[in-house]
Amino acid sequence: MLPNLIIFGREISTYMLCVLAGVFTAGIYVCQTAKKRGHDNNDYIVFMLISAIGVFFGGHIMYGITNIPFVIEVIKNWSALITSFWSVIKLFAIVFGGSVFYGGLLGGMAVGIIYGRKKKLDLSEYSDICAPMVPLFHFFGRIGCFLGGCCYGIESPFGFTVHGNELVPTINDVQRFPVQLFEAGLNLALFFVLAHLLKKNKFKGGLFAIYLVIYSIIRFFDEFLRGDSYRGFLFGLSTSQIISILIFIGAVIFLVVRNKKKLSDKQECKTE
Repeated sequence: MLPNLIIFGREISTYMLCVLAGVFTAGIYVCQTAKKRGHDNNDYIVFMLISAIGVFFGGHIMYGITNIPFVIEVIKNWSALITSFWSVIKLFAIVFGGSVFYGGLLGGMAVGIIYGRKKKLDLSEYSDICAPMVPLFHFFGRIGCFLGGCCYGIESPFGFTVHGNELVPTINDVQRFPVQLFEAGLNLALFFVLAHLLKKNKFKGGLFAIYLVIYSIIRFFDEFLRGDSYRGFLFGLSTSQIISILIFIGAVIFLVVRNKKKLSDKQECKTE
C-alpha cells in the first residue's frame, strides 16, 4: 500500500490523487459524450457540480449513520467526553469525518433530480449520459482505497501483506484479499458496458437504473469479501448490503413501470 506520496517536498494522499483523477476522467467522458449527442458541455458541467454537493454531504451523512453506536456512547457519556468546544468539534469529525459511497450516490441523485426538475432538464437524457460516469469515477476511487489501505479485504491465502501502514494499522502484517482492486475491475467493466449501451441508444431513460441494478448486485456480494467491520451490521448484513437490496428493488420497480408505460404508449399509438 502507498497511502501518501512526496511531491515537491509535500506529502499528498494517494487516495485524493485517485479521486481527482477520477473526477477529471469521468468529467471529460461526460462532456465529450454530451457534445457528440448535440448538447452544451457547460450545462452538464453545471449539473455535475451541483450534484457533487449532494455527493459530498450525502457521503458524510451516511458515514455518520454507520457510526450510530458511537453516537449513542457519546450521548451516554456526554459529560465526560464533551468538555469544551474543541472536544465537540473533534467528536463531530470522528462521527462525520469519513465518507460512504452509497451515501454520496444517493445524495448526488437527490440533488441532481431536484436541480433537474427545477431547471426543467431532460433528466432521462442527463441520467443516461451520466450513468457510465459513476462506475468510471468509482474505478479510480477503489484504486485509491487500495493504495490508502481503507475498505480492505478479508484474510486470505491469496492477496497482499502490508507493513507499516500508519493510516490503517489494522491491515498490517496480515495477508488480505485485494477486494478494492476486484471491485475496481468490476466497475471498469460496468463502465464499458454502460458506455456501449449508451452509444447504441439502448434502454433510453433507464440506463442509470441498469447501473443501479448491476452495481447493487456487485456490492452485495463484494461485501462478503470485506474485512473491515466498522460499517455497521443489521440482521447479519452490512449497511451497504441493506442499501444494495433496497436500491436493487427500487431500480427493478422503476424499470418494470417504465417498460409497462412504454408498452402502453405504443398500444395507444396503434389504436390512434
